[in-house]
Amino acid sequence: MNFATFFSQYGLFFVLAILLVFMVLSTRRRNKRMKEEQEKKAQETVPGAKVLLQGGIYGTIVEFDPENLDRPAKVEVAPGVVIEVHSQAILRIVDEEQAAPADEAAQTPLDEHTPLDERPEDIRIESAEETRARLQREADDKN
Repeated sequence: MNFATFFSQYGLFFVLAILLVFMVLSTRRRNKRMKEEQEKKAQETVPGAKVLLQGGIYGTIVEFDPENLDRPAKVEVAPGVVIEVHSQAILRIVDEEQAAPADEAAQTPLDEHTPLDERPEDIRIESAEETRARLQREADDKN
């Protein structure tokens, strides 16, 4: 039996075997990378960290349990406004450098035609450390 006859009979099996091995290896690599990203996100998700939620809402983590992802995470979206979200709704941790352009956009001056009673008062944005300290004070006051 020569090579041409053998390949014509069994060549398709070899090609399918090579494709199957490639698919398994690429799937394992992708799963490993996703697991590393999830572990990194779980380590960075601590109370006081700024996060972006799936719905495009920015907030600060108040409570998060990395061991039990079925337990809802508590996120503060405004001073004193805490919402519960599914822990997997946290899209990513926001760096302070990434948050700065959004803060500058929020502080853009209104035009001169905006009535005075519709203009917001000076809004101060808390840092992660200030939020953490305020939440600790509030927890101490409740006890």
